[in-house]
Amino acid sequence: MAKTPAWQRKEGKDPKGGLNAAGRASYNKANPGKPGLKPPAPNPTNEKDAARRKSFCARMSGMPGPLKDEKGRPTRKALSLKAWNC
Repeated sequence: MAKTPAWQRKEGKDPKGGLNAAGRASYNKANPGKPGLKPPAPNPTNEKDAARRKSFCARMSGMPGPLKDEKGRPTRKALSLKAWNC
């Protein structure tokens, strides 16, 4: 049985939210026709990264779902928003 890609497993996920380098690499390998995923741009230094951050924050802030789980821990959505400084 084939193993699932790292971006779908714990090994590819960053504990602070989003994907780590291994997760991004496995996603890019599994989806060759799509543009590659880039690391978060929480403090952009150029206009292109600033636009990426603004777009990400606008998309993710409007996503349905809670920011905390039933035990009061932040969800992956909340962690990724924090990682991007949204």
